[in-house]
Amino acid sequence: MTSIHSMWRPLAVGAVLAGAIWSSAPAFAQTLPGPLVSAQWLAANLDKVQVIDVGDDKDRLAAQPKYVVDKKTGAKKLVEAGGHIANARYVEFSTIREERTVAGVKLKSMMPTKEAFEKVMDAAGVDKGKPIVIVSPADNVSSLDMATRLYFQLKYFGADQIAVVNGGLNAWLLAGLPVTTDPIAAKQGDWKATAERKEILATTDDVKAAMKDGSAQFIDGRPTAQYFGISKSPVVRAGGHLEGAKMLPTEAIATSVGPSHQFMGAKQYTAIYKTQGIDASKPSIAYCNTGHFASGAWFVASEIMGQKNAKMYAGSMNEWTNLGNPVVGLPQ
Repeated sequence: MTSIHSMWRPLAVGAVLAGAIWSSAPAFAQTLPGPLVSAQWLAANLDKVQVIDVGDDKDRLAAQPKYVVDKKTGAKKLVEAGGHIANARYVEFSTIREERTVAGVKLKSMMPTKEAFEKVMDAAGVDKGKPIVIVSPADNVSSLDMATRLYFQLKYFGADQIAVVNGGLNAWLLAGLPVTTDPIAAKQGDWKATAERKEILATTDDVKAAMKDGSAQFIDGRPTAQYFGISKSPVVRAGGHLEGAKMLPTEAIATSVGPSHQFMGAKQYTAIYKTQGIDASKPSIAYCNTGHFASGAWFVASEIMGQKNAKMYAGSMNEWTNLGNPVVGLPQ
C-alpha cells in the first residue's frame, strides 16, 4: 500500500471517507486517509488526532442540538447543531484573518501574518506534531467553507497532516455520535508555522499577470448574483467579477444531506467544471469577496480533484476593488 504524505491523491469522496489506510496499516499512524474524513472515521480515531471546531457562534458550544419529532413515525430529525465533540479546541472564525493595510488602504478579513496566525492557534490550544481534523457545523456552504479556509491557512503555513470532516458537526450528529456541552478547558498550545507555501497563494500582482497573459484561469466561488453584480458584499467597492472568470458558485460547491452540507467527489466536480467551461488541466486562481468561499473552490480543485497548480487569491474582490482595479458586471 502506498502512503500519503504532504500531497493528496485525487480520490472520489467515497474512497477518501473509507479510512482504510489507518485501520489496516499501523505503520501509517501519523497519516490521515485524505483531506476529507467522515464523522464515523473521526469517531474511530479520536485518540490519534486533535480536533479543531471552527465557527462564528461560540454560544453553540454550550447549547444542546435541536431536533423535531415526526408525530407519525416518532423519528427524530436534526434541525440545528449544538454542543461540540469532546476535547475539541475551538477557533472563532473571525480571528483567523486580520485587518491589514495594503497600498495605504485598510482592508478587513485579510490573510494573517505568520505570527498572528500562530498566536490564534496556540491560544486555542492547538499542538504541533499531531494530525489536525477540522470540524464546522456545515449547516450551510458558508459554514462548510469556514473549515476549508482554516485548512488553507494551516497548509499555507506548513501543516501537512490536516483534514476536514465532510458534513461537519451536523454529519456527526446525524450519525448518532455524542457531543458535550461542557465548557472547553483553557489550554495553551505550541503549534508553529514551518513554511509559507506561496505556490498556493495568489497575490494581486499574480492576478494582474494572469489577466494579461492568460497563464491562469479565474474561478469565482461566490453566489451567482454577486458574480453578475446584481448584488455585492459590503466589503467590496464594486459589484461584478474578474474579466474572463468562470463561475463555480456556492450553489455548486456542496450537496445537502439533511441539514449537513457535504463535498462531492472528483467525478462530480469534473462534470461541473466541464459544464462551466473550466479547464481542469489549466492553472487556476479561485477568488470570492474575502477568500472565504474561494477556499471551498480552491479545496475542490487542489485537494479533491488533485490539481497541483491551483491557487487562492486570499485578498479577493475585497483587495482587488478597494485598490481601484476594474471588474466586469451588468450594464448600469
